[in-house]
Formats: sequence, C-alpha cells, structure tokens
Amino acid sequence: MKILVIGADGQLGTDLAKVVPKNEFVGLTIKDIDITDKARCLHVIKQHSPDVVINTAAYHHVDKCEDNEAPAFEVNTYGPKYLAQACKAVDCALVHISTDYVFDGKKGKPYVETDAPNPESIYAISKYAGEQCVKYILDKHFIVRSTGLFGTAGCLGKGGGNFVEGMIKRSQTQPELKVVTDEMLSPTYSLDLAGNINELCRTGKYGTYHMVSHGHCSWYEFALEIFKQLGRQIKINEAKAADFKPQARRPKFSALDNANLKKIGLDLMRPWQDALKAYLIEKGHLPAGQAGLKT
Repeated sequence: MKILVIGADGQLGTDLAKVVPKNEFVGLTIKDIDITDKARCLHVIKQHSPDVVINTAAYHHVDKCEDNEAPAFEVNTYGPKYLAQACKAVDCALVHISTDYVFDGKKGKPYVETDAPNPESIYAISKYAGEQCVKYILDKHFIVRSTGLFGTAGCLGKGGGNFVEGMIKRSQTQPELKVVTDEMLSPTYSLDLAGNINELCRTGKYGTYHMVSHGHCSWYEFALEIFKQLGRQIKINEAKAADFKPQARRPKFSALDNANLKKIGLDLMRPWQDALKAYLIEKGHLPAGQAGLKT
C-alpha cells in the first residue's frame, strides 16, 4: 500500500510519519503540492498514484476567517474538492481531516456522526463545505473529525504551538493564568489520532468518523490537568470565552463521541488524561520512567 500524506511537516502529518510503515509513506508539504491549485493537485496525485491520500492541510485561523474568508474557502473547501476529484481520477481513497466546529455546541453532550452539523463561523462553514464536496465527489472517502489536537510538532498554522505548550510557556512568565471554563472539548493527542487513522484507512469501511481521545473537559480543566501531571503549583483563574472578545463564534460544547469507530471495533483512542501524560513524556516534560502507557 502507498499512503500519501499532504501536510507531512505539520502536527498530524509528522505523527503519521511515525506510524505509517516507511515503505508505504509518501510525505508532501506545501513545496510539493498546493491543494488550492486544481491542475497541480491532479498532476501530483497522478504522479504518485497512491492507494490512500491523507489530507491534513487546513486554514486554522478561526478569528481571521471572519474578515478574510477567501483563504478559508480556498484551503478548507476548494482544496478538498480538488483532491477528491484527483483521487477519483486515479481511483484511490481520500482521508479528509475535519473539525468539531461543524457543530453549534447546543446539544449539551458529545456529538455522534449522525448528529446534524450546524456551523456558526466562517471557518466552520468552510470546513463543513469541504466535507460536503468530498462526500459528493468521491465514494472512497473517510471524513475524520477531531478536536483539541496537541502533538510534539505543534500546529504550523499557529506558529508551531499547541494548547499544552502555550500553557507551559505562559506559566514561565506569568504568575497567574486565565483560562476559559465555558467551552467543552475532547483534547486529542495527534500521535493517537495518527495511529487510528493509519488503521482505519486500511479497512475500506468508508464514511464519516469522529476520532478523539475518550472523555471531555473545559479548557480550564485541561489546563489544571497539565500542571497536575507536571507536579507544578500555579494559580489558574476561571474565565468566560466572551472575556477574550473573539471575532468568531465557537461552540460551547463540541466534545465528540467515536460512535462509528466503536461500531466497526476500531476505537483505539484512550482517555485524554492518559494521552496527555504520554505527550508530556514524548515532549520531554516528564521522565520516560513515568510512562506505563502505550505510545
């Protein structure tokens, strides 16, 4: 099998390179393929003729999208559309990474795949439109929704950081932190996500899948757990999302449930607290002797 990963130098792409066998892995970056260029997409996909394409590329600037929607739709909607068309031309499968933000957060409990999306920001609309393009064009698709990603490479679109590293960095210069309590999510270790995607894309069981660490928490509770595991005492104050005056509307409760993975017996994810510990060990914040976990 040949698995082509777009965005191979990003947070998820870097972890996919760790779990996909080296003889099957082909990694591409923006230097190799621009998914907003339809002709280039077709040329590159035909050139490599893979069995599976995993698209991790996305425009993540949620607030910037509100005033500058063009990049969001170019990367999050037209890019997946062009990739789906290219994959159809060579008869290969496409794994498209999407987001919890396609939901409005009003359900009050974790969303399953059969729940109706209702995106409420330009970013979320662009991501959901990308999902719809993939579903419309290509039968051989896996749409994978995840949330709250943290991985050792960090998110390229956000300066190479993630929430965990952001909290640790801020704590080094600030005596107190202020973290949101009224947004709930399922924090997800990108290495675990990569491993589960690697297994899913080999099944031929196409469709939409939620793929997150088990359990959910607020950003505030996530921050508390980070410093608890690090064994550090730091004052963290509760805040509301509105205190930060975001431009884009964000769902208040966008935790996900891996219902479809469970149905096919392929939910390989673990509790988010265990995943966080594995991350802290991999990143070198905790000694490896504390592991006791599979990574």
